[in-house]
Amino acid sequence: MNHFPEAWGRPRNDVYGAYDHSYLQTSGPKAHTSSPAVTGTSVVGVKFNGGVAIATDNLASYGSLARFSDVKRLRNFGDKAMVGFGGDVSDMQYLDRLLRLHGYQGELLASRQHAQRQEPAHVFYKRRSEFNPLWNHVLVAGFDGQGEPFLSSADLLGTTFSAPHLATGFGAHLAVPILRRKFPEGTPLEQVSKEEAVEALKECLKVLFYRDARSSDKYSIAVITKDGIDLKEDEQIQGQSWAFAERIRGYGAQTA
Repeated sequence: MNHFPEAWGRPRNDVYGAYDHSYLQTSGPKAHTSSPAVTGTSVVGVKFNGGVAIATDNLASYGSLARFSDVKRLRNFGDKAMVGFGGDVSDMQYLDRLLRLHGYQGELLASRQHAQRQEPAHVFYKRRSEFNPLWNHVLVAGFDGQGEPFLSSADLLGTTFSAPHLATGFGAHLAVPILRRKFPEGTPLEQVSKEEAVEALKECLKVLFYRDARSSDKYSIAVITKDGIDLKEDEQIQGQSWAFAERIRGYGAQTA
């Protein structure tokens, strides 16, 4: 055994022969992202009678540093589909450009009618199969091929899931229980109004702001109906109590 740590896990050349690196002949080094760097947190979505509401905050964090406070993570595709991105921001930008290049319209996760076009689940599965995943978890909101409200998630493994309300990131632990309490299992979609869905999303974003250290009080929210998309990107949580810190005096260079 070779007792030098730098050689651990390698076959011994004098026993097995030198390692053959010929298959690694490339024009440059591999540049796979081994972990996300600048990230956005939760995306939350709710179906209601006649459409879907989806929301995210506008913060992108560099590790634990709240680095970028104006990153919009809701992107519209066509006039009746919206994708909310969680995870790595650079991968989000790449996926956004790729979907637009291939004419993605948001309905493909439901109808599967246009196999020649790219959709998030296909891209995620392809990239993870190449051991070069896109470090994102997205929600797709819009309408399916039958004109019914549609909400689905796709993660970096290419796994898809559809439900009346969904969330990514910390929202899966903090927001989904709120939505399940407001809209219990079996609640007919006809009984959920647009106003109720929007208020539920705002409550979820407020809880996430308090409980998720990577969240912000500034957020974007979109309501998708058959009349189009109503997108608001510069909203702010009202009545949040962290503002009390601005009134504290007597610490450091401040004077009472």
